[in-house]
Amino acid sequence: MDKIAVLIPCYNEAKTIEKVVTDVKKYLPKAVVYVYDNNSTDDTAEIAKRAGAVVRHEYKQGKGNVIRRMFREINAKCYLMIDGDDTYPLESAQEMVDLVLNRNSDMVVGDRLSSTYFTENKRPFHNFGNSLMRWGINRLFKSDIKDIMTGYRAFSYEFVKTFPVFSKGFEIETEMTIHAVNYGMQVDNVVVTYRDRPEGSVSKLNTFSDGFKVIRKMLQLYKNYKPMQFFGIMAACFWAISLILMVPIFITFFETGLVPRFPTLIASGFVALAGIQSFFSGMILQVLAAKDKRDFEYRLMRVSKKKSEKLK
Repeated sequence: MDKIAVLIPCYNEAKTIEKVVTDVKKYLPKAVVYVYDNNSTDDTAEIAKRAGAVVRHEYKQGKGNVIRRMFREINAKCYLMIDGDDTYPLESAQEMVDLVLNRNSDMVVGDRLSSTYFTENKRPFHNFGNSLMRWGINRLFKSDIKDIMTGYRAFSYEFVKTFPVFSKGFEIETEMTIHAVNYGMQVDNVVVTYRDRPEGSVSKLNTFSDGFKVIRKMLQLYKNYKPMQFFGIMAACFWAISLILMVPIFITFFETGLVPRFPTLIASGFVALAGIQSFFSGMILQVLAAKDKRDFEYRLMRVSKKKSEKLK
């Protein structure tokens, strides 16, 4: 088992990968550097190997698929994940690693948004999207994560081996964040500097298509992890619509003794029933979510025991 494993998912980063690997070796000389090439069409893998990294391959396209492979294959006391585009200076790496190794942190978030991100990043919709996701997740999950979409993170062995990766692409950071918050794992924030990509280096993140995927993933996980709240909101909306439809009919009935709009009355009744169904669906799924949390604690205990055995 490695003490520190640095994980670098890469796709066509030939321009920057050598500097990233060299910087990791400078600031974390005892770490093992793993570069996972994701079907690059340039010389990313060859350059990383020459720089001293352990190079492996993931042939299913997408960052989520790469991270799934990394987490499955590598065993370490501490994992540091960083992008291969040289946008994250490594000066904060040791602080992030120390929080995992010495302070029992399960996930350390490299917080770009509290430093230079909004001045360095030249894509205004990225700035808006990051702020929106931070506000949405912290509001929905009652958390205080400073940067939801950062690719600069450190993890404990327990986090990595209990995290089920479902996302295929850039939604993976959202999934990691919500997983840690939902299961009460220790999350710390470290402010890190951010610099824009060097000239000639191209971002693989599509502002709109990947942005919609991230929002969809956030809502999907909110439904899965907080079903009573999710379906409770739906029930309240259905009941509000039913009430709006029904009140004028009752007013007319009390005034005239007649019910002139039977189709509207029937529709409002069905909408009210949909609200009742949503409410009880949320109650049932909340029980299952509570059971899942208990089961997670058992999985966490088994993983911790396996870690102890590997360290002997």
